[in-house]
Amino acid sequence: MGDLLLRECRIVPLGDGEAAPAGGEPVDVLVRDGRVAEVGSSLTRPDGVEEVAAGGRWLAPGLWDQHVHLGQWTLTRQRVDTAGVGSPDDACALVGALVSASPGHPVIGWGHRPGVWARDATVAELDAVSGVTPVVLIAGDAHHAWLNSAALAALGLGARDDVVRENEWFAAYERLTRLTGDDGTGAPAYRASLEDAAARGVVGLVDFEFTGGAAEWVERWGAGCDLLRVRMATYAEGLEDVIAAGLRTGHPLDGDGRLVMGSLKIISDGSLNTRTAWCCEPYSDGDRLPYPSGAANLAPHELQALLARAHMSGLTVATHAIGDAAVAAALDAYAATGATGSVEHAQLIARDDVARLAALDLRASVQPSHLLDDRDLTELIWPGRGDRSFAFRWMLDAGVRLVLGSDAPVSPLDPWLSIAAAVHRSADDRDPWHPEHALTPREALAASVDEQPTVGVGSRGDLALLDRDPLAPAPADRYPPDRDPADRDPAADLRAMTVALTVVDGDVVHRTL
Repeated sequence: MGDLLLRECRIVPLGDGEAAPAGGEPVDVLVRDGRVAEVGSSLTRPDGVEEVAAGGRWLAPGLWDQHVHLGQWTLTRQRVDTAGVGSPDDACALVGALVSASPGHPVIGWGHRPGVWARDATVAELDAVSGVTPVVLIAGDAHHAWLNSAALAALGLGARDDVVRENEWFAAYERLTRLTGDDGTGAPAYRASLEDAAARGVVGLVDFEFTGGAAEWVERWGAGCDLLRVRMATYAEGLEDVIAAGLRTGHPLDGDGRLVMGSLKIISDGSLNTRTAWCCEPYSDGDRLPYPSGAANLAPHELQALLARAHMSGLTVATHAIGDAAVAAALDAYAATGATGSVEHAQLIARDDVARLAALDLRASVQPSHLLDDRDLTELIWPGRGDRSFAFRWMLDAGVRLVLGSDAPVSPLDPWLSIAAAVHRSADDRDPWHPEHALTPREALAASVDEQPTVGVGSRGDLALLDRDPLAPAPADRYPPDRDPADRDPAADLRAMTVALTVVDGDVVHRTL
C-alpha cells in the first residue's frame, strides 16, 4: 500500500444526478496506506509522501475489465491477425503466403469472424495450401478453431473436414504448446499486457483464462506481474483443487490482497458466431444446424450441481450465457441454489429475465464492444431480436448491477472502447444500433470502476487521472478550426481518452506526467 498527494485535480462525479465535488473546482487528494484519506484545498504534504501536480486534470476511480482471458490476450498480441479475412478463400491465400515464407513454421492466427462467410470452411482446402506445416486459425469469438490435418494430429484431435468447436476446442487449447514450444506467455509478456492496460487507466481485471491456476499466478506475480489487481477464476475441472486448497472468493493467493481468488467460471452455452448460443427460437438458418436453436453445454441438474458446490464452498459463480434460453436457465440455477456472482454476456435476454437478474442481485457482466462486431450478424441470424440484444438500458432501469468488460482477446482490452460502444452503439458512419439501450457517459463510466463510488474519503487508492473530462464533449481545439461543431465524433473522443496517471493501492503504476 502506498501514499500519494495529488495536487489540483477535478473529481469526476459518478452518482446519478450527483454534482461534481467542490463545484468542479480543483482539489487536492491525499492517499495514505492505499486509501483516500483527505480531500480538500491546499492540503499539507506529510513527510515522505510523493506529490504529483495534476494540473486540473480529472480524477476518477480506477477502471476495471471484468472479463479477460489474459493469457490469450497476451498471445494474441503476438499472433497472425486474421480479423480482416472475409472468406475461406482469403484465409487460405493468407496461410499459403505465410507457409511459403516460412515452411514448417506453425501458423497460429486469431480474429476471423466466419459467421458472416457465405460458406463453411473445410480442412481439405487448408491442407492444400499448408501441407505438413501445422495451421490453427482461432475464430474471433474463441469458441472454435479451423485446423489443418497436421495441427489436428499434433493436438490429438480426430480427423475431420470441419472446425473444432466449443468444449472440444477448449480442452485442446492448452495443447497448443505442442506446436509453439515457448507459448509466449512468460512473465515478461504478461507484464507487457498489464502495462498496456495500466496506460488506459485499468487498475484491475478478472482473469478467466482457461489454463493454469493459482500456483501459476503466484509464480507470475513474483516474477514481476504484480502491477494491477487480479481476480483469478477457476473452471469446473479445477474446482475441487481450489476447494481443497482452502481458497474462497476474495482470499489472497500469496498474502498480497491485490491477487485474490475469484469465481467459478461456467460456460453454459456457445456463441453467436458458431450459432451455438442457446436461444428460445431457432436461428434464421437453423435448418442446416444440428441444433437449430443452439444448445446448452450442461444439463440443468449439472449446472445446478456446480453452482451449489461452489456456493457451499464460499465461491461466487460467473456463468457464461449468451442466448436467452441460456440466460433463463442460469437464472433458474442461481435461484434454486442461492449462489451469488454474475451472468457473463447476457447478450440476448427476455424482458422478464432482466427483472429476475435484479431480484437475484447478480451482476450482469457485459461487453459492449461485442455489439460493434455482432450488429450485422445479429440482424442476419437473430432477425427481429435486436431490441433484446445488449439491452443495457433495460438492465440499468431495472436496478441490475451492470459491469463492463472486454472479453479480451475477443475484443481489445480497452475500457474506453467499451464505454464508447455502450454510449454510442456504433463504430462507423451508421446510426446507433437500438439507441434506446444506450447509456450515458456517466453510467458507462460508473459501470467500469468495479462498483466504486465517486472518489472521496475512504475510497480505494485505485485512481485514474484523465487528460480531459470523460463526461463532456472534447474541447473545440481538439478539432481542425474549420470543423463544424455538429460534425464532432463523441464516440471517437471517448475511444481516444488518454490517461496521465494510474494508481493502484496508492502506488503509481503508469504516468505520463
